[in-house]
Amino acid sequence: MSVLYKTVANAASDEFTEQRSRFIGYVCPVKTEAEAQAFIEEKKKQHWDARHNVYAYVIRDEGIQRCSDDGEPHGTAGVPTLDVILKSGVTDVCVVVTRYFGGILLGTGGLVRAYSKSARLALEAGGIVEMQSCFDMRIVCDYNFYERLTGLIPSCSGITDDTDFGAQVTVCFHIPPEKLPELEKQLADLSCGAVTAEKTGEKIYPM
Repeated sequence: MSVLYKTVANAASDEFTEQRSRFIGYVCPVKTEAEAQAFIEEKKKQHWDARHNVYAYVIRDEGIQRCSDDGEPHGTAGVPTLDVILKSGVTDVCVVVTRYFGGILLGTGGLVRAYSKSARLALEAGGIVEMQSCFDMRIVCDYNFYERLTGLIPSCSGITDDTDFGAQVTVCFHIPPEKLPELEKQLADLSCGAVTAEKTGEKIYPM
């Protein structure tokens, strides 16, 4: 399978407490720097009373990597957060780590570990997915063949997107390009050549 890039599946959050300081890690998939900045501003407004709202983001198409310590000692917050993103191999993602100060100084090493941990927890909560270019396909068949089709598509790594039950059944799905020949062969064998798959487009999907 040819993977184009990795990103997070969903916006999510996770948190923990370290020496009475509360760390809340947020993650969100983003496509542009404007989307990343909007997410950061949303969290700053949500946590206006927090001591720090540290952030980092990576945008694939724009080739952008940015981070901010937001008042923490230089290099102890934003850079560790960005480093976790880069080491995980994900892109098109923004992470915001909110800290409510608990009154105990963590020191340079403690801050680096805390912000790194919060970024990792946020990415895990968001769920890392691999994005791949897939063919959009459509198959029209009768109801008798439909049951076979429901097993065939996933067996060839295809994912059904929509099914319309009319006079005949129309199944729309996407499939990795390298799996299409296998599906077409099995489809021809099972239907004696009566049912074929039509390519309707090509898009990037999480696989």
